[in-house]
Amino acid sequence: MLDRIKDLTAQLNRHNYNYYVLDNPTVSDYEFDKLLEELMRLEKEYPDFIQPDSPTQRVGGEITKQFTAVAHVFPMLSLANTYSVEEIEDFDKRVQNALLQKVEYVCELKYDGVAISLVYEKGRLLRAVTRGDGIQGDDVTQNVKTIKSIPLKLFGDYPDFLEVRGEILLTHQAFEKLNAEREDIGEQAFANPRNAASGSLKLQDSSEVAKRGLDCRLYTALGENLPVKTHFESFTKLKEWGFRIPDVLQKCNSIEEIKTFITRWDAEREQLLFDIDGVVIKVNDIFQQQQLGATAKNPRWAIAYKFKAKRALTPLLSVDFQVGRTGVVTPVANLQPVLLAGTVVKRASLHNNDIIQQFDIHENDWLYVEKGGEIIPKIVGVELSKRLPAAQKITFVSRCPFCNAVLVQKEGEAAIYCPNEWGCPPQLKGKLEHFISRKAMHIDSLGEGKIEMLFDNGLVKLSADFYALKPEHLLGLEKRIMGEDGAERIISFREKTVENMLAGIEQSKNISFERVLFAVGIRYVGETTAKKLARYFKNVDALAAASKEELKAVDDVGEQVAESIVQFFNTVENLENVVRLREAGVQFEVNAATEQPLSHILDGKTIVVSGVFSIPRDEMKQKIELHGGKNSASISKNTDFVVAGDNMGPEKRKKAEKLGVAILSEGEFENLLC
Repeated sequence: MLDRIKDLTAQLNRHNYNYYVLDNPTVSDYEFDKLLEELMRLEKEYPDFIQPDSPTQRVGGEITKQFTAVAHVFPMLSLANTYSVEEIEDFDKRVQNALLQKVEYVCELKYDGVAISLVYEKGRLLRAVTRGDGIQGDDVTQNVKTIKSIPLKLFGDYPDFLEVRGEILLTHQAFEKLNAEREDIGEQAFANPRNAASGSLKLQDSSEVAKRGLDCRLYTALGENLPVKTHFESFTKLKEWGFRIPDVLQKCNSIEEIKTFITRWDAEREQLLFDIDGVVIKVNDIFQQQQLGATAKNPRWAIAYKFKAKRALTPLLSVDFQVGRTGVVTPVANLQPVLLAGTVVKRASLHNNDIIQQFDIHENDWLYVEKGGEIIPKIVGVELSKRLPAAQKITFVSRCPFCNAVLVQKEGEAAIYCPNEWGCPPQLKGKLEHFISRKAMHIDSLGEGKIEMLFDNGLVKLSADFYALKPEHLLGLEKRIMGEDGAERIISFREKTVENMLAGIEQSKNISFERVLFAVGIRYVGETTAKKLARYFKNVDALAAASKEELKAVDDVGEQVAESIVQFFNTVENLENVVRLREAGVQFEVNAATEQPLSHILDGKTIVVSGVFSIPRDEMKQKIELHGGKNSASISKNTDFVVAGDNMGPEKRKKAEKLGVAILSEGEFENLLC
């Protein structure tokens, strides 16, 4: 059995290398998953035989209560920064004067992530340490092991000791997916990919880190007597040893070539899959690097040119404090409208009290607003020279602005909450809006405005109240609103509107248990987790009776999620709501007929869905699963085909064509299933 475990470990590590380093997968996702399942089963049966470089460690599961401080073998110096091309010229002159010989440079992208040091001994990942103060950092090894682009075991003629440094980051796609999932479960969205990556590295539960989609980009290798003479050559060796090396790397023999590189990537950075904030210029020859040495803070052989961010300066008009469905209070800056990167910005989230304190924001301050690689504008600073002498500091509210409850803050969390879950209007309305949303009960005939009218008239407070509505409750309800032109208008529920609303509510009784489970709004239970819980427990009674340990047996359910589920079903209001929903005819058990696959036509196939179809996209994805297929959000060489509806995303089409992935129309896909 030991030989089989060793063989599976080696096979899976090689497949990971082919996929993440060579970008040339040699097996399908389905085949990989089957091998991984076999290894996990054998390791469970024979735990003493688990190999230290087993890919099962990437799933996580270890809890780190405290991150140990570890001294760096080589100090992690920071780079000298400049925003000026003239200072790059001065840097070159200093290097040339010190060396008195020809100098070749390497230009690479400056990743906007979290610096990490990876230490390997005898080819195995020994530890991963954050930069910290440059002398010592935090040991985050268990969390870093979950990042699939970081090898656990090296290949080839690797040295006995090797330290590799890079940046932990999130791609734009992973960041958007993470924030969408956080919004699904009522959590506060991250401000930017860097903050999300930094926060993820410090999570105590490594299984949660594994879900975040972290990636790594390397920028240097360190060690005694490494078999390379240049920085550029070191990347060739790193690739041979199993690392994913940068896609963008260029040798430059003149300042003009460096300027061209800077100009190109300043213009093209928004086309990248991740954020960069500049370019790094390094002396290529390692012996020359050693000759140049370093100051106490910076190496003399490298410099970072930082791009000027797309920013605008505009006055703060006021700060609103919004309350979400989970009670999180979010400060939002109302700004004098300003044009930034092609759009007019009027509002920007301040995220939490830490941000307000960090920037020391006062009333009527002039704020710098930026758009980097992100779509969402963010506050990045204050212009102190414009501050009014008598301006008062902005302070976070101590009571809920809607229900006056005293706000609370949990230890270790930045978010501040309103604890009045069942008496705070925006929380109650937020739960109702979540319940009818497209990914949940998908009641199109209702919407934010209609829910507000129903709530304000005392007709709905809990989601079960929707199913008690009658025509006589709704006909003739009115609301006066002020239009943008200043004219008052009256919105009223007429017969056709009421008929559509009640029909939509009735139709929602056919929505599957997994989506109902997502709709009821258990904290931390997003769309994917709800699906896994529904399929595991089959009905709400079994789920409600489950202990924390039984819940944690479900894939993707950790301590936090399990605790939240137990708490949900121990709350009287939630239980009463679930009981009333079930009595109304809402589905609270898995339909055995829909669980059975319709066919195995798509077994082992990975499929991407893009565009608009004759049926909702969720139904298209469900159809793929019912015929044995696996849905994927992004196109890669592992994708078997794309099902394209109207208005397929141009970037997805371009990538599919580049990789030679087949694109099927909706009709061609339907014919395939026949």
